Amino acid sequence: MIVLASASPRRREILELLRVPFSVIPSDVDETMAAGEGALAYAARIARAKAAEIAARHTPETFVLGADTVVVVDDEVLGKPQSDVDACAMISRLAGRWHQVATAVCLVHGARVAEELTVTTRVRFRALEPEAIARYVASGEGRDKAGAYAAQGLGAGLVAEIEGSFFNVIGLPAAETVDLLVRAGALARWP
Repeated sequence: MIVLASASPRRREILELLRVPFSVIPSDVDETMAAGEGALAYAARIARAKAAEIAARHTPETFVLGADTVVVVDDEVLGKPQSDVDACAMISRLAGRWHQVATAVCLVHGARVAEELTVTTRVRFRALEPEAIARYVASGEGRDKAGAYAAQGLGAGLVAEIEGSFFNVIGLPAAETVDLLVRAGALARWP
């Protein structure tokens, strides 16, 4: 049995696309970044905490998949915007340049970490006029997304180039997650 410890509809959609059998129980861990914590260490810690929290409520046979995605520019993590003004500032900062999207994935089996990994993808936004940024933000699409955008939706028009996993940018690196599940024995084989 595989449980996804996430409320993210994107992660759910990716696992469904891959035809991985799973159920969903969202985690409720505190996602506050620790002082001085690096972006990748932060994402890995949160993914591990999400999986461990849900695993503690299940039998040892259950595999629990936790994940956390961060958007990083200039060594700073851009979380979910607090307001539309915050979202405009984030998109303006990303416009016309490269940034990184990193997703940490952790699979807990019983009380132990069975597998974990972090996948990083480089993303370049096209140059954007302030009016285009304001219209995108007003769409509401990025209000609950790290970095204030969704590359799988209207935000696809922001993205000029991607180096690495597209699915990582939307919240779960597909190929790497399948490999992780097979290696750990959560899936006998795929597809």
